[in-house]
Amino acid sequence: MSKYQYDYLIVGSGLFGSVFAKEATKSGKKVLIIDKRDHVGGNIYCENIEGINVHKYGAHIFHTSNKEVWDYVNQFVEFNRFTNSPVANYKDKLYNLPFNMNTFYQLWGVKTPSEAKSKIEEQRKEYANIIPKNLEEQALFLGGKDIYETLIKGYTEKQWGRSATQIPAFIIRRLPFRYTFDNNYFNDLYQGIPVGGYNTLIKGLLEGIEFRGNINYFAQKEKLDALAEKVLYTGKIDEFFECKLGNLEYRSLHFETEVLDEENYQGNAVVNYTDKEIPFTRILEHKHFEFGTQSKTVVTKEYPHEFSKDNEPYYPINDEKNNNLLMDYQKLAKSVSKKYIFGGRLADYKYYDMDDTIEAALALVKDEI
Repeated sequence: MSKYQYDYLIVGSGLFGSVFAKEATKSGKKVLIIDKRDHVGGNIYCENIEGINVHKYGAHIFHTSNKEVWDYVNQFVEFNRFTNSPVANYKDKLYNLPFNMNTFYQLWGVKTPSEAKSKIEEQRKEYANIIPKNLEEQALFLGGKDIYETLIKGYTEKQWGRSATQIPAFIIRRLPFRYTFDNNYFNDLYQGIPVGGYNTLIKGLLEGIEFRGNINYFAQKEKLDALAEKVLYTGKIDEFFECKLGNLEYRSLHFETEVLDEENYQGNAVVNYTDKEIPFTRILEHKHFEFGTQSKTVVTKEYPHEFSKDNEPYYPINDEKNNNLLMDYQKLAKSVSKKYIFGGRLADYKYYDMDDTIEAALALVKDEI
């Protein structure tokens, strides 16, 4: 008879923790999942406003080329046919993303792939012999001045909160030029939004699993750890170790959401604002993720800013300094009791897409159980 009430305590009810909880439960393990928020789902949680599933913590569009992952999520929910085709607004002119023949026509009036390639080569020529030392030089080297100044510079500087000359070149390893009139942002085989929103997916994953919300793990760590034989921690890895080696850096976001008394505000789910003078990076119109026909609409402006203890960590800053610090924390994680296992976006200090998250969680389950 085990002295523990549960086999696993899972700290964090986001996608990683929820997939692990599901698979552990299927294997006969008893699981308790906790979260500091009052709801399950982590950052993919949707709030229903005016009958519209609002992506409360920013847009989440499921896309993958991994059939195992696609089949896995389709056990729990049906996906619609949403295709991510964002639009960029620069000084009140609209451009299609990703960079494709529509974009090149909007920029230069070119109509054929050969004309577009010639224009890009002409734009790049001035920078062809530089060895890029920062993001600005890398972008100019890859795509030239017009694409950089219109569609990259302002958006990127807002996102990272610093000049493009102070951002490492590796952030833009390549620029995907598409010489077709194809506005689909992703190249993956499978793409969509869960019918009924992401809460339906999380509900399927956590069916029959005990959840407790509004729980600060660190405020009662000893008591909570005593409940389970093992603890899966999905929060910030530096916070687990009381930041004793230093703080890992993040960029954060805040959101301004409003209900508008009109049927259709911008005609697209995502519009990026690439002027540096406009403080937000994009506007989401949530009903378009699910082809909504409601009489009202809900829009959200996203504002990036520095991370602090009072807001949420969204984007790890994977520069050399932070990656070296991460390695030190990972060594610490290996040295602690085998009771603790770590995983997910915050514990791994990586920007994961949702399919990456599921793949990593399934891999951990295979190792563990």
